[in-house]
Amino acid sequence: MIQLTHLYKSFEDRDVLKDINATFQNGQVNLIIGQSGSGKTVLMKNIVGLLDPTSGSIMYDDRDFVKMSKREKVMLRREMGMIFQSAALFDSLSVLDNVMFPLDMFSDLSYEDRVKRARFCLSRVNLSGAENKFPGEISGGMQKRVAIARAIVLQPKYLFCDEPNSGLDPKTSIVIDELISGITHEDGITTIVNTHDMNSVMGIGENIIFICEGRAEWRGSNKEIMDSTNKKLEDFIFASDILRQAKQLHDEKMKK
Repeated sequence: MIQLTHLYKSFEDRDVLKDINATFQNGQVNLIIGQSGSGKTVLMKNIVGLLDPTSGSIMYDDRDFVKMSKREKVMLRREMGMIFQSAALFDSLSVLDNVMFPLDMFSDLSYEDRVKRARFCLSRVNLSGAENKFPGEISGGMQKRVAIARAIVLQPKYLFCDEPNSGLDPKTSIVIDELISGITHEDGITTIVNTHDMNSVMGIGENIIFICEGRAEWRGSNKEIMDSTNKKLEDFIFASDILRQAKQLHDEKMKK
């Protein structure tokens, strides 16, 4: 579990995050949603330690990340897996070597065991036959799956995903969502996804925090979001006519 308490982040005289309080649960897909410029990316960077908060606490299972020494933070980061907006693979390395890279850097396993672990992770994302290919030889969706395999190869307790469906078609996005959700539940990981993809919100959003102008405006699940009366959240969700019509149909059914 990751818990944020009274989290603030300012840049010079501008407050970007304002009194954020949130709990991200183990074994659930936790989403941070909001429009561009809302503060959700800054929030994610504070949680993983790329930025230091101005004030407040970030607790990783009762460990205060903000108060840790540099060495303690390095050790905690070994418990984290990251999936970036771009797959961020090494073009000069094969798929297998990309997945093995964290093991080569941080594990004491033998070469044979590192290969075995990397192949197991590739099998979990349905890429068992792609070990010897290079990133330039596979599709964007396959690259994202390689990135997921690499993110989980060290068996992280915490998984962070920054816009994992960026640049993918809707069908491939569903595949990525289902992989992230399945791995989260099977391994009991605390997963946090930064997204504005409403398909992801409705499909896998078990615990959602909506950020608007640096504040946590709403919290709930994908089962509750359609019934929200928060005007800012409604404006964000139902920006398109199609989604607004879906909302109207939902409300009509609830009245019957």
